[in-house]
Amino acid sequence: MRKMLVGLLAVLFACAFAAAGTASAHSGAVSSVPENGSTVEVAPARASVTFNEELQQSFPSLTVVGPDGRLWSKGKALVEGRSVSVELGELGPVGEYTIAFRVTSADGHPVSGTRTFTLSKAGTGTPGARPGEDKADDGGDGGVPVWVFIAGGVVLFGAGLAVALLSGRSGREK
Repeated sequence: MRKMLVGLLAVLFACAFAAAGTASAHSGAVSSVPENGSTVEVAPARASVTFNEELQQSFPSLTVVGPDGRLWSKGKALVEGRSVSVELGELGPVGEYTIAFRVTSADGHPVSGTRTFTLSKAGTGTPGARPGEDKADDGGDGGVPVWVFIAGGVVLFGAGLAVALLSGRSGREK
């Protein structure tokens, strides 16, 4: 009987793993404007990155940082189908620009990466701040600090433990 049970369990495990199938891959960047590694004289009106599948609208990020370490992208990233884009103004110094992206793939996983292009003719555009400089001076984003949640969890755990211990003692005293 024991051998039969072990055999049955082995068959069930084998079936479970066979039925699991293969995991699908996450979104991947397939092209960009300007193209990755290309050299341009003038920037397009929008920088964009296109992926191999549809993207979710949640929390997209696309920035263009120049060789001077300053932001050259303007405004918020926009997701349309398989692409994410951001407005560009006229660029500035000659050199390598980095397009940095972070999007949410169709399966809900975040996907991030970079692509680069080189500007060969200086422009007269005005840069934005350095990445991170546009945050508030207090270092906060106006949200609730994480320590509040941690402290609340510790208090709840302690209260639950105290109730359990007191319940155990009162049951023994009867």
